[in-house]
Amino acid sequence: MSTSMNITVRYFASIREAMGVGSETLQTSAASVGALREELMARSAAAAAALAHGKAVRMALNQDMCQGNVPLKAGDEVAFFPPVTGG
Repeated sequence: MSTSMNITVRYFASIREAMGVGSETLQTSAASVGALREELMARSAAAAAALAHGKAVRMALNQDMCQGNVPLKAGDEVAFFPPVTGG
């Protein structure tokens, strides 16, 4: 049985531009950060392109860098952003 929960999702830089918003609160039944990424990719072509698996997308859970297998719980904040490039 999957349980639906509210989480906050934040998008940064080029991902924010593709998603059209900087942050949103949404209901999800995704069990992990990676499952949430899949759910978001299914929403639109722009989201699919911005969050595609071939892209180096960094993810953070409650402001800590994480991998896609980290479990989600109600009230979490997930952030997606492109890798920071320097020079």
